[in-house]
Amino acid sequence: MAKTINVTIRLDKEVKENAEKMFNDFGMNLSTAFNIFARQALRQGKIPFEICDPFYSVKNQAELKRRIDDVEEGKNLSVHELIEVEDE
Repeated sequence: MAKTINVTIRLDKEVKENAEKMFNDFGMNLSTAFNIFARQALRQGKIPFEICDPFYSVKNQAELKRRIDDVEEGKNLSVHELIEVEDE
């Protein structure tokens, strides 16, 4: 058997508790889950899942472009939708 070492990680309490419950449903503990993650990362040579910011999603970018176009064309504007920012 391979020699193991202890590793300490910091998680928010709620994240840890929810992760433990979920992994327990899969029949594993947190240590096993992180071992799987580390092995997959090494095997694939990358983080084994996509990391993204939803702000940059195609759908959100299309919505932002539509709203910018509306502002530039003076359409669909109300006091609540458009707040003027004073020049500094």
